[in-house]
Amino acid sequence: MNPLPLLAAMAFASADDDVIASTRQWQERRLQRLQAEDGWLTLVGLGWLKEGVNRAGSGKDVDVEFPADAPTLVGTFTRSGSAVSFQPAAGVSVLRLGQPFSGGPVKTDGSGAEPDVLKVGRFSFHVIARGSELGVRIKDPDSRARKEFKGIPTYPPSPKWRIRARWEPVTARTTMEVPNVLGRIETMSVPGTAVFHVNGKEYRLTPVLEEGVSQLFFIFADETNRTETYGAGRFLYADQPKDGSLVLDFNRAYNPPCAFSPFATCPLPPKQNRLALKVEAGEKRAGDH
Repeated sequence: MNPLPLLAAMAFASADDDVIASTRQWQERRLQRLQAEDGWLTLVGLGWLKEGVNRAGSGKDVDVEFPADAPTLVGTFTRSGSAVSFQPAAGVSVLRLGQPFSGGPVKTDGSGAEPDVLKVGRFSFHVIARGSELGVRIKDPDSRARKEFKGIPTYPPSPKWRIRARWEPVTARTTMEVPNVLGRIETMSVPGTAVFHVNGKEYRLTPVLEEGVSQLFFIFADETNRTETYGAGRFLYADQPKDGSLVLDFNRAYNPPCAFSPFATCPLPPKQNRLALKVEAGEKRAGDH
């Protein structure tokens, strides 16, 4: 008996099992992060800061609106260009890193920095920087989205969608204009392009680089967005290329935060990343946004 066909079949089965097992482990970690006390399902508010004083709370005539059961006036944010300070309202207890915060400058998440996260009651909030704009992101671990979350449907994991792509690096500093759900454009650095084949046809995806993140970030759309997957596209991360190639594991394509909350500021697929292809892998449509 020739053992080679059997050994080949065992090798293929082992590869299939590896894709299935690793994808399921990745999906479990993804759901854990999403459902965490500070995960995207807890996002309940986003208010943009104008120059000068901005009142924040659940009352009338505030500039940054908190949920109805937050204090009527949580405090005031004062913006001066790219700098922000916060002053708690009288009688409102605010914490920073678990310690009482009596007011002062607060760090934003600009340039990939860790922002100062403040807490009042069960609500946490921090300042985000999006281009020249600054906003206050509010989270609530008791949010309806988190309580009612039922999981995310997915395509069955498949080795077909773990694809080795050829890497074409840029030869000079290159950027790409990336739109977002706010109707604004962000200019992001581009390190190169991944070239891959599905069913004998060539496709190209261009990633961007994020501050403080080593992996390549792909924001892409495909023909499943019309019916089975999130309409605004999906995200995918890949490790840096090695020896002229990299792996695109579409089994790990996932829904952006905007699929779960109207308060996220997601980037949208640039025109060169809109594939004339059905990528039947990764997460399917979930949420109601």
